[in-house]
Amino acid sequence: MKVEYIKNYLLSESLATYDPYDVWKTSWGAKIKQLYYYNKYLGLLPAGLLTIFDFYINNKKRYAYHKQEYPIVRAQAAISLLNLYEKEKDTEYLSYAKKHIDWLLENASTGYSGYCWGMNYDWVYSADEYYDKNTPFSTHTPYPLEALIQYYHITKEEEILKVIKSLFLFLENDLQVMYEDDETLTLSYGVEKDRIVTNANSYSMYMYALLLEFFPEKQVYIKRKISKLYNFICSVQQENGSWLYSPYEEDTFIDCFHSAIVLKNIIKSNILVNLNSQSVVEQGYEYILNNFMDREYKLCKRFSVSNKMSLIKFDLYDNAEVLNLAILQEDETTIVELSSAIEKYFVNEKEEIASTLDLFNYQKNFNHLRWAVVPYLNTLSKLEVH
Repeated sequence: MKVEYIKNYLLSESLATYDPYDVWKTSWGAKIKQLYYYNKYLGLLPAGLLTIFDFYINNKKRYAYHKQEYPIVRAQAAISLLNLYEKEKDTEYLSYAKKHIDWLLENASTGYSGYCWGMNYDWVYSADEYYDKNTPFSTHTPYPLEALIQYYHITKEEEILKVIKSLFLFLENDLQVMYEDDETLTLSYGVEKDRIVTNANSYSMYMYALLLEFFPEKQVYIKRKISKLYNFICSVQQENGSWLYSPYEEDTFIDCFHSAIVLKNIIKSNILVNLNSQSVVEQGYEYILNNFMDREYKLCKRFSVSNKMSLIKFDLYDNAEVLNLAILQEDETTIVELSSAIEKYFVNEKEEIASTLDLFNYQKNFNHLRWAVVPYLNTLSKLEVH
């Protein structure tokens, strides 16, 4: 049945999708968001009203919203299908994975040192920070890179190898050094000196680890970069095992899926280059299970430390990432409990997948691929080969 979910959603020429962020991509949504970031007291009422309109009135109709493609969706779709191909050797999976990879190659961010990808929409992050749709990010580029490497290992296509190797130039030339000393390194989120974000640096570390095999002549140099990024991540892990989203900002938070992503990137990097990360991972994983897992629902909640109110009780993205983490940790108890709970609460009788449960346990945001159907399908594909 879970393979059928993957086939139904991902064996498609188009992966254009509605998204929970649609309302904030409209001109009026962007202006209200900027007002909120400029002055929370002025912006709170219009932002709250727009949120309620989007979540309860326009959730199904999607008036004034438009489906669009996202690189992170195409990349995770390719990875999911390649996972199934490696298990079943069904060439249909490989064929559609190639379609998704071809889309990525045609829709990469332009004007940078190597191939790279971003959100594919204009993003208002704060009162002062705005990213246009072409801006690549350290948090989005790893997924196409992972897909490309997996595809190259299967096909050995030389053109794909050239693309993979170009990503090293993106890491070296386009991401900015935010801080560096003899032992630690932090890199930017985007391609300007913007801010230090914990999960972004874990992604950069993982990208360097992925590229290690393709640069035998740079082994010492790349391993040193990985080590310094890892040292930063360890330095900002709190005593209870958690990570703040942005460790040097006052109004920050600890949420579930970013916490799981940090751990995921440490575990996967450690497979490629020894980080001696066992105690760091164990402490972080224990924090997630103890602070995010709701024992009644067997689902993970969104925040352990929050900086804003929310209408969402449970989010599929959080649970998909923790399920992925449980697979990496070979935690069979959590795998069974969490996968069953996701199926129970997020999938309806038509086998449509919702991305959120609201405060009253109503399913919302059906079939939103970016957030978070495709991350869930990607995890299901790993569960199939687990």
